[in-house]
Amino acid sequence: MSYHETIGARRYRFDDLKTLLARASPRRSGDELTGLAAATEEERVAAKMALAQVPLAAFLDEPLIPYEDDEVTRLIVDTHSREAFAPLAHLTVGEFREWLLADSTDTAALEGITMGVTPEMAAAVSKLMRNQDLILAAKKRPVVTRFRTTIGLPGHLSVRLQPNHPTDDPKGIAASMLDGLFYGCGDAVIGVNPASDSPAAIGRLLSMMDNFRRRYDVPMQSCVLTHVTSTLAAIERGAPVDLVFQSVAGTERANAASASRSRCWTKRATRRCRSSAAPSATTSCTSRRDRAAPCRRTRITASISRPARCARMRSRAASARS
Repeated sequence: MSYHETIGARRYRFDDLKTLLARASPRRSGDELTGLAAATEEERVAAKMALAQVPLAAFLDEPLIPYEDDEVTRLIVDTHSREAFAPLAHLTVGEFREWLLADSTDTAALEGITMGVTPEMAAAVSKLMRNQDLILAAKKRPVVTRFRTTIGLPGHLSVRLQPNHPTDDPKGIAASMLDGLFYGCGDAVIGVNPASDSPAAIGRLLSMMDNFRRRYDVPMQSCVLTHVTSTLAAIERGAPVDLVFQSVAGTERANAASASRSRCWTKRATRRCRSSAAPSATTSCTSRRDRAAPCRRTRITASISRPARCARMRSRAASARS
């Protein structure tokens, strides 16, 4: 099915829903290099106008990738709830935006439609929303998570600290980490993107961050963002792993290229995380059907405010120096 929109004397045509979504996306260099982006800003506006008129039900009737060809599509379709989708079934993408922003749409309403909204529907409506719109809609659906800190409480901002180093030097990473903590950053997670997948380097970084946390009693959680199989191997070797993270692409083909087949490693992650969890910790493994499937060991503790954390960090650092 093709989609059309006219601006002035020019009529724009989009061959299918996949093309329409691509043309309606904000300008990105990657999309331009692959030929997916709109050729002009006017075409991008035309695509957004056409997208606003597309019924949400079209995303169920016209999968962007055929069900038979893709396990991610099968997962989305098989777990979709028609009952949860019923309140939205009569809406277009543009009307869905207005519904999300309406004062009458509250947390309970959003929770009720969770399993009825597919990733494609969410992606489509986000293309019609400004940053302010996205913030307003997200504020209605708070997500609170707890480990050594609590994240997601109303009126609170959590920051990820990313102390990378070109050679994975633990001293260099530790210096950046300490600097960031003194600014009150890192309460969300201290996540290091390693320069290599060397098991020895990954183990050193995990041990360094864990030793730092224990020595100064820092309320933090850490993660080395290497491939999930490398982190699971580190767990088997007894490394102090807080979080296991793996980006998951939106198609089976992309996941196969990065060895991230969800069914393949989610079971392994669950088993290994359970075997490594401390007696005082609880274990949970959560797979999200959109972008990521993190497995993490969690322990619920009381959280403290950022100013208090900074003051305590400075006091302990001064004591250590003396």
